[in-house]
Amino acid sequence: MKVTKVEIFDIECPERPPWNPVFVRIYTDEGITGVGEAGLAYDLGHSAAAHMVKEIAEAMVIGWNPFNTEHLWSRMLRESFWGLGGGPVVYAAMSAIDTALWDIRGKALGVPVYQLLGGKTNDKLRCYASQLQFDWDSEITKLIQPEEYGRAAEKAMADGYTAVKVDPIVYDKDGVTHFDRTKLFSRAEMKLFKARLQAIRDAMGDEGDIIFECHSLLGASTAIQLGEMVEEIGCMYYEEPVNYLNAKLHDKVAKRVNVPIAGGERLYNRWDVRPYLEDQSVDVLQPDVGLCGGFTETKKVCDYADIYDVRIQAHVCGGPVATAASLHLETAISNFLIHEHHTYATKSWNRELCIQDPQPKDGYISVSEEPGIGIELNDDIVYRSPHMTVTALK
Repeated sequence: MKVTKVEIFDIECPERPPWNPVFVRIYTDEGITGVGEAGLAYDLGHSAAAHMVKEIAEAMVIGWNPFNTEHLWSRMLRESFWGLGGGPVVYAAMSAIDTALWDIRGKALGVPVYQLLGGKTNDKLRCYASQLQFDWDSEITKLIQPEEYGRAAEKAMADGYTAVKVDPIVYDKDGVTHFDRTKLFSRAEMKLFKARLQAIRDAMGDEGDIIFECHSLLGASTAIQLGEMVEEIGCMYYEEPVNYLNAKLHDKVAKRVNVPIAGGERLYNRWDVRPYLEDQSVDVLQPDVGLCGGFTETKKVCDYADIYDVRIQAHVCGGPVATAASLHLETAISNFLIHEHHTYATKSWNRELCIQDPQPKDGYISVSEEPGIGIELNDDIVYRSPHMTVTALK
């Protein structure tokens, strides 16, 4: 079997202009196709990832045997030149290609991908409702007042969720977004953040799980400043309290805050996660299949984390292909903790991108039993967006 054609879709969503999932579909000479997704659907980088997929496909993928994923992954790492330096663009492209090749392999063998990763370890995957600061409804709404956070939690609970994630610090009292939260907070700011969290706790009761999301906006000092609040509210874990540019920052926060620390969506391989595992400053690792190297690398990262008793919650903030891929990973691994279901995953402008629509029921979700990863692009929708095709030179 050989790869004959690669299509890349840089999706545009008119209803949500900042949302740009990047899909790849790989064709073979035996008529089997596979799909993958680059993990840069939001903020900057999607078009760069789409063109990186194109360049790698032209250089290495056309004519390749899709079963030889390990060899191709090593080539993409080393022959791309930039792979040995890291960064989201090259790893997003590698991830999309790798995922699509595993999809092809599963289809060729007639089994779901999780069977190729070790079989079914986890049947029903518990989910949490992610990013309550945008509300939990059909529309994205910026939440400011504490009572709005409480109502959002009630909506998630009505859908069957017993766990939620929220970033209560990103908006100030006027709804202004602050991406630099490294300066010490005022007492008024601390009071507002705590009131938002408390409203969620009051809505969910003592047994509901709250994940405190920070998006790496904090500095070590402000992360420690908020630590007492995170403990008092009884949060399940404290996600991305600081950035990844200096691994010692996580270590400093972990030593001062008595709540599990989570992170990893901006760590792209075994080498990146190594310092966090070795100093044990991360308790919950959050690799993204669309950024961590596809199934070939992400499974290794999860097994590596298991050596240190670190649990896995895959980062999932993308199109339906990203959701489908994460479900196969989480179904197979022994250190799975909980599945992220982002509010964007519930929106019509995201759900329409694929034929299948993986959604939780009563707070749980299960993997597809179809061969491959069990999802196909909706051609009526995706061909409306910019797309590129790579074929063999004649």
